Amino acid sequence: MLTVSGLTVAFGRVTALDRIDLEVATGEVVAILGPSGCGKSTLLRSVAGLQPLDAGEVRWDGEDLAGLPVHRRDFGLMFQEHALFSHRDVAANVAFGLRMQKMDAPGRRRRVREVLGLVGLAGFEEREIATLSGGEAQRVALARSLAPEPRLLMLDEPLGSLDRPRRDELTEELRTLLRRVGVTVLHVTHDHDEAFAVADRVAVMQSGRIARIGAPADIWHDPRHAGVARFLGHPNVVTVGDDGAVPWGRLAAPAGPAVLRADAFRRAGSPAGEDGSVVTGVVADVRFRGDRFELTLRTDPGDFELLVRDPHPAAAADRLSYIIDPTRIASLDS
Repeated sequence: MLTVSGLTVAFGRVTALDRIDLEVATGEVVAILGPSGCGKSTLLRSVAGLQPLDAGEVRWDGEDLAGLPVHRRDFGLMFQEHALFSHRDVAANVAFGLRMQKMDAPGRRRRVREVLGLVGLAGFEEREIATLSGGEAQRVALARSLAPEPRLLMLDEPLGSLDRPRRDELTEELRTLLRRVGVTVLHVTHDHDEAFAVADRVAVMQSGRIARIGAPADIWHDPRHAGVARFLGHPNVVTVGDDGAVPWGRLAAPAGPAVLRADAFRRAGSPAGEDGSVVTGVVADVRFRGDRFELTLRTDPGDFELLVRDPHPAAAADRLSYIIDPTRIASLDS
């Protein structure tokens, strides 16, 4: 198990990591998710031994790693740039860590064939790096990281340089591969779709701290903090007053800040006679998303904007009413 306790890193007056606590079980995939500048890459570098700590500890199975150099931690790293050696073929790139382990040549060849097969590049041993596509280069970098059989694999935005279709494709492949190999993983990303697809648990970072950690479904349905909710794509954050008062009327929720998921709205025939919380407003904008429409609804009264997911088409200036499902409302910490 990887255990991080009270991890603190400062750059001058800027605190990049503020007393981070994190545990990762053997074989678990944990995604570190957050916007640029939140400290997620600094956390990865600190665990790897590339970044000195100002306070705190990094332990593996109880052993304090302080003072243990990077090459002796038995951790694998893969970065967005993948940093392949252009003057060496694929096999030589993948075998790099095995050479550092002083594995014999027959063993290196066997292991290179094995990991290239795992990442879907069987037969690529003699290919030159310059001839690879972006996705193939990412697979080679992943194979190189996996070849020495690290006890912890650390991925820093591994798919960030790819276009969306290729990124989605490799995300699914990465999920399948990591579960097949069973390696313990810290996966840094700013893309919540990627984090949710790959990870067993997700830690959402904000301003150098872990603001929320849990299973992907748990943090999506219950983000707990307004900043986490907005980062995950929940823009409907509202303050509920006494007796459920909100800008457009009443809401079946306790007093305090709350988030309304965009799928909490069911179109009503009319506000009259409907049970539950109802909101009526004018459509300010419509975006087609393939299997649904996303509407910006400007409420009446209150002039409050809500993002609404609706399977039915609508047009700007339409006046619509929606019933709000109370089971899709989550209270937030104040």
